[in-house]
Formats: sequence, C-alpha cells, structure tokens
Amino acid sequence: MPMAPAAHSTEVVSAETKRYLPWLVAVALFMENLDATIVNTAVPTMSVSLGVAPLSLKAVLTSYTLSLAVFIPISGWMADRYGTRRVFQLAVALFMFGSLFCGLAPTVHLLVAARILQGIGGAMMTPVGRLALVRAFPRSEMLRTMNYVIIPAMIGPLLGPFVGGLIVHFMPWRVIFFLNLPLALGGLWMIRRYMPDFRDDAVAPLDRVGFLLFGSGIALLSYVLEVFGEHTLAVGPIVLLLAGALVLLGAYGWHERHTAAPVLELALLRIRTFRIAVAGGFVTRLGFGGMPFLLPLLYQIGLGYPAWEAGLLTMPQALAAMGMKLISRPVMARLGHRTVLIGNTVLLGCTMAIFTQINRGAPIAAILALSLAQGFFASLQFTAMNSLVYADVTDRDASKASSIASTAQQLSLSFGVAFGSLVAGWFLGHVSQADPVQTVRALHKAFLALGLTTILSSLTFWGLRGHDGDNVSNRRASAKPEAATT
Repeated sequence: MPMAPAAHSTEVVSAETKRYLPWLVAVALFMENLDATIVNTAVPTMSVSLGVAPLSLKAVLTSYTLSLAVFIPISGWMADRYGTRRVFQLAVALFMFGSLFCGLAPTVHLLVAARILQGIGGAMMTPVGRLALVRAFPRSEMLRTMNYVIIPAMIGPLLGPFVGGLIVHFMPWRVIFFLNLPLALGGLWMIRRYMPDFRDDAVAPLDRVGFLLFGSGIALLSYVLEVFGEHTLAVGPIVLLLAGALVLLGAYGWHERHTAAPVLELALLRIRTFRIAVAGGFVTRLGFGGMPFLLPLLYQIGLGYPAWEAGLLTMPQALAAMGMKLISRPVMARLGHRTVLIGNTVLLGCTMAIFTQINRGAPIAAILALSLAQGFFASLQFTAMNSLVYADVTDRDASKASSIASTAQQLSLSFGVAFGSLVAGWFLGHVSQADPVQTVRALHKAFLALGLTTILSSLTFWGLRGHDGDNVSNRRASAKPEAATT
C-alpha cells in the first residue's frame, strides 16, 4: 500500500529534531516502564509506612493499569485534535505531578488518586510518542528509529526490581516516585525544543459513546485479569465480571460498525500486515509476558537467591537488548520480517523452555548466558513486531493505528501476567513451596508450558509474505509487492 503524504500536517521536521526526537521518546518510555515495575518491590515497605495490610495496596497497582486501559484508546484522537507536542507535553507533566503526589501522599486513598493521574499521563506517552516518530521519519528509517524505543521498554522492567530493592533497603520508599521528577523535567525541556507538532485539522469529534463503551469494557477486563492473576476473587464473581466486560466490548463492536468516526477504527485490521503484527504480538506476549512473574519465583524461592541478587541475574537481558540494536538493521534487511518473526519466535520460546535445565547449584555463568540469549531474542522480536505495525499504514491513519496497537499491547501484558500466574499456580498448587526441590520442578513445568506457547505463537506470522515490511527493513524485495489488504 503506498504511503499517503501527511498533508494534514504542516510541521517541517528539521535534521536536529530527527536527531533528538527518538531520544526524547526513549526517555519518556524508560521513565514509564521503570515506574511500572519499581513500585511492586516497595509494596511491603509502603504498607508498613502507611499502616495498612499489604493487600490493601493492591489498588495502588491496579489503579495505574486501569487508567492506561481507559485512556490509551483516545490518545491518538487527542494528538490529532490538539497536536503531538501539546499532548505529549501534557502527558509528561501529568506523569510528573502524579509521581510527585505519589511521593507526598499521606494515605492510601490519596496515593491511589495520584497513581490514576500518573496512569492518565502514561496512557498518552507511548502512543503519542510512537505517532510522532512515525510521522517524522520515512518508513525506510523506522527500524533504526524503533530501536531507540524498544531499548527503554526492555531496560525499564529489568532495572525496576533491582533499583526498587536498593531504594527500599537504603532510603525511604517515597524516593521511588521522586526518581521520575528529574527525568520528567528533562523531558519537558526536550519537548519544547525537539517535539514536532503534528495535528489533523479535519479530525472528527470525539466518539463519546464509543469511548464510554470501550473504555469501561477494557477497564473491567483489565481488572478481571489483575484479580485473576492474584487469585483474590472466587471463580463466580470473576466469570460475572468477565461476562460484563465482553458485553461492553461487544456493544462497542456493534457501535463501531455503525459510526463514521469511532474512537478505535477496527477497520484498520483489514490491513494484513497491521492485523498480523497486532495479533501476532498479542499471542507472543501471552507466553513471554509470564516470564517476569516466573523468574523471581525461580531465583528467590527455588534457587534461594536474595532479591537484589535475583535482580542482577536479569541484567544481561538489558545488555543484550542494547547489543541487539547494533545488528538488528542488517539482520532485518537480510532476512525480512517474515523469516525473522517466524524463526525468532521459535528461538525465543526455546530460551524460555531451556530454563527447565536451571536447578539448584546451576553455574551462575549458565544462568547469565541464558538470560543474555533471551534478552537478545526478545528485543529482536519486539523490534520486528513494533516496526511491522506501521509498514502499510498511511500517515493519516497512524494515530488510529497507534491507539489500537498500544491498547492491544497493554492487554497482552495483562493477559501474559495472568496466564503466567495461572500456569504457575497450576503446577505449584500440589507442592510445598517450603521445599525448594519441589518448587523448582514445578516451575520447570511452567517454563516449558510458556515456552511451548511462545513457539506455537510463531504460527500467527505464517500469514506474512516475503516482501512484507521491506519498506521499514530496507530489504530489497525480488518480487513485485502485492496488496497488503485482504
């Protein structure tokens, strides 16, 4: 599909802006991803400080996730309506003030309110940042540009538990939230200098009914996944909540087909490469998304490492993600998206399954080497999937595509954690977790299940054709491209 020029935007992108814009988006994404994981480590300390039970702080975690689920769908519309610079600036400012209020909150209720404010800002940062990159760079430069986006997305969750553990051990837990302040201030300064102001003067009014239906449905579904992963509700209430979420989402599906400008334009899924990238990414993250849940159990309960040492064992994944940046472009240019996504998904699943060989007394070098390999394959996987999303989407539809892709990614992360929790609970439910040997054996079965799930997810990429994504990987296709829609 040929690329339509961004005639709706008069913004001229300078060479300086192109140089620093990826780093600006990277700073915002690093801040968001680090915060999303660092808070979990501090929950026990926070509960003592606030004088409540640890379970009472679950709302502090879920409120952020629910805010993301509700407001991501309208982020693209807001960027088109008010401009990428203003909306991105607002997103970073909301995240900064939410972080400040979190650090100052004297009660759980005020902490939850501050986390909601954080979530609203976070919901706009990722989609609007990606939208600015898609409109600022030609498709031939997207792969290199996306590398600057995927690195913080990988490093943030890896550093989060380790940094959080150090902070709560040596400093007050409130420092966790104050870490975001200098990063946000630096981001706001960079936005004024380097964020282009793309907008669509002909954007339709906001689909309020669609926003209400989809937002409430997706929020309810996210809540169901959260409580399901934590096993805090009985099966009956979970089924009722799930049915309510599906009814709301089904109502949105009907509404979307009868609305000229829906809040999420699902018709974009008719673009084959976009549909496969979104669906394939969702299924792949379903298996891989459970790894952050299983690895701490293996390292701390099964192998007996303290929390800070367990965090260090995941550090090679971040190093591999950075190293992948150096070779991803020639790999993608040589092999293409289809070959990489099919083959790399299998390799990623294999690294997950190989954790079945990690027992008590396993050499540290073996654990670090496996972590390094997994980080490499995971980073290459996400780079390929994220760049394919925009391969055949026009610039005018980029904001709508970004909203759909970001919503699907957020859901896939929730599904992945819930799936990992279900698999771990299934195998751990019949063993004594006080016995490390039994725990390790049960976790080995869980790793095997997630690895096989990821390997099977490679089937979703068989619908790609050899030339798909060549415009973003700079691969020279030998055959004439076919239409990317079905």
